[in-house]
Amino acid sequence: MSVHSILNQFSEEISRSLEIFAPEIVLCITIVLLLLWRMFDLHHKMPSCWLALAGSLIAFFGVFAQFMYLKPGGADAEDLRFLYNIWGISATNVGTPGPYFTGLLMHDQFAVYFRLGLTLFIVLVTALTVLSGIPDAEDGQDFYTLMIGSSLGMLMAVGANHLLMLFLSIEMMSVPSYVMVAFQKGRRQATEAALKYVVYGAGIAGVMLYGISLIAGLLGSADFSELGARFALLMEGGTFSMLDPNSVTLVLGIMMVLVGIAFKLSLVPFHFWCPDAFEGASAEVCGFLSVASKAAAFGLLVRFVMAFQGTSEALTSLGLFFGIALGVISIVSMTFGNLAAYTQTNVKRLLAYSTIAHAGYMVMAVSALLVVMNSPSGSGLTVQDAVGCVEGLMYYIAVYMFMNLSAFAVIALLRNESFSEELDSYRGIFSGSGATKLVCLCLMVSFFSLVGMPPFGGFFAKMMIFYSAFVAGTAHWFLWVVLAFGGLNTVFSLFYYVKVLKAIFMGEPTSETQQVAVPALAGAYVLLITLPIFALGMTPLQGDLSATAQYVASVLFN
Repeated sequence: MSVHSILNQFSEEISRSLEIFAPEIVLCITIVLLLLWRMFDLHHKMPSCWLALAGSLIAFFGVFAQFMYLKPGGADAEDLRFLYNIWGISATNVGTPGPYFTGLLMHDQFAVYFRLGLTLFIVLVTALTVLSGIPDAEDGQDFYTLMIGSSLGMLMAVGANHLLMLFLSIEMMSVPSYVMVAFQKGRRQATEAALKYVVYGAGIAGVMLYGISLIAGLLGSADFSELGARFALLMEGGTFSMLDPNSVTLVLGIMMVLVGIAFKLSLVPFHFWCPDAFEGASAEVCGFLSVASKAAAFGLLVRFVMAFQGTSEALTSLGLFFGIALGVISIVSMTFGNLAAYTQTNVKRLLAYSTIAHAGYMVMAVSALLVVMNSPSGSGLTVQDAVGCVEGLMYYIAVYMFMNLSAFAVIALLRNESFSEELDSYRGIFSGSGATKLVCLCLMVSFFSLVGMPPFGGFFAKMMIFYSAFVAGTAHWFLWVVLAFGGLNTVFSLFYYVKVLKAIFMGEPTSETQQVAVPALAGAYVLLITLPIFALGMTPLQGDLSATAQYVASVLFN
């Protein structure tokens, strides 16, 4: 190959990669501008929150343009032509799914779906910080630099196509979050929580990196698209057995990588950082970590487990082994999270255990996916059943974004008025102003949706997850056990959510709670992010999101 042809090929690859990566580049430019904002002391003239909000909105519309272009018939949509032209979207680059940046990242509908949700979430969290006043004008540029920097790691995680990118993306989203937990300067509890978080995170990173070295060393490749085929070739038609050294080495490597992902998902037994970090951090940071990091980690988890799928007996046995293992983790996480939440008196710590339980619900879908994909030939399960598992997970994450953000937004706004996040400070707070009553009702909707009560969006999200486990149970009975624990834990969770609502609506008001007056604009914001919980449960939007999730999930199996 001549030098000229090599340069042409390199130029085409860079052009394609930059076009796909354009929204992330906008966020990088936003970070640079935020740093210059501090350098030139411009935050006194214009608060840095507006710069962060503008950059996030531009990135969101960039990903939205890519998502609409990739939809069937989206490239011909005349009403979006102006948006496509602004971002320079072309059929040969954004319009063609496949690897980019020399195969390190994957561009497809699955990645763009998660990128769209993450960029929207950045916009919503930034808007919340504007209303709540955390961070203040002096520290705003530092806070938004950390938040957007962490988000860049999340955006790369959902498209990771290489073990190196898996490690880098997890570290990119983790390191800024350590600082965000301790961002409330002078608060000893926040500093202690951040120290625990960073020490545990450093240890987990070492474990994960060692697992990556085992996988890459054994299989001779770090590319996701080659891992399954390399293992099947290594086994040469042999059976998967824990007595075989190659099988044991791969299992250890995969387990170590899953430790890193489970740490980000706060799955038991890697949840130990979560309650302390949530109690020490501000509610705004808790909302960001509870949703964004989980969405990115689940996108990465699905990509990683799909890398080891194949038709050989060794791969199907490996997939079934980890499907059952994730089912066990799902049971333990759901049960521990719900039972531990009941005894909490701090509302943020209570919701921290709630996020652990919900991670258990969501990992049930990944367990079902692995069992369905590696089911015996006579089980009657098809690829559509596997698509349903991923569809349920994607729907759950979309609803969970609004449920959890709504809950933490209410906590942040009530904290500004009552100066406390303890359950006792919520007693009779419904007797406050009209906007206070509105945010209390929104919190009730959020909690009932988190439980999974109809007709809210959380009900349909859980129903789809539970149905995928029910279908997988026809291939392996253990998934029915997981499903039974999921149903029981749904009942358990009702008690601690109702405990908070009882204090708000039925508790005796004090002189302090009667004077709580949430600003009207803040109440309107909470209502805005609560309405999708209704819409995804009681309107045709529920069917539209389900159909979109099904289409996106099917891309993984083409």
